[in-house]
Amino acid sequence: MSTSVQEKRLRRRFDMWDKNGDGTIDRSDWAGEAKRILLAFGESESSPKGRNLTDAYLGMWEYVAGEAGVGSDGALGFDEFKGVAADKVLERGQAGFDQVLRPTISAIADLCDTDGDGQVSPPEFRRWIHAIGSDESTADTAFKLIDTDGDGQLSVEELIVAVHRYHSGELEFSLL
Repeated sequence: MSTSVQEKRLRRRFDMWDKNGDGTIDRSDWAGEAKRILLAFGESESSPKGRNLTDAYLGMWEYVAGEAGVGSDGALGFDEFKGVAADKVLERGQAGFDQVLRPTISAIADLCDTDGDGQVSPPEFRRWIHAIGSDESTADTAFKLIDTDGDGQLSVEELIVAVHRYHSGELEFSLL
């Protein structure tokens, strides 16, 4: 894994959370992102899907903050965030992604899954890309690269692998 690619991608992720540009991220930044995604999907924060997404995002925050030793009401600078993300998530491979990111990826997939089949279709995926604020023009290409079994649907497993591949520099499309 290229450390420079990993660091650039972690910096991009950090900057997306740091909406006020103060150089730190805190619980409100993670809650704010969950709210923005719910708004993009037209989903209420109080709905089961809304609560699931918010809980998943705040669960990620609690984990990162706890590992950094700042507590849930603290704040992290980039170096602290990078250290936790690299050591406790990325370097642990699938186990790190499963523990920390699976709940959030599953919650977003559940929001996208409008037909209830447990998979994300191309139109549902385009909605995902729009909701997270990524470049929608890349959605179809990204979908094809992420759909490793070629069934025309994305499973939560394929989406988790895609996030891992993104952070390891193998894929150019960010899903979170």
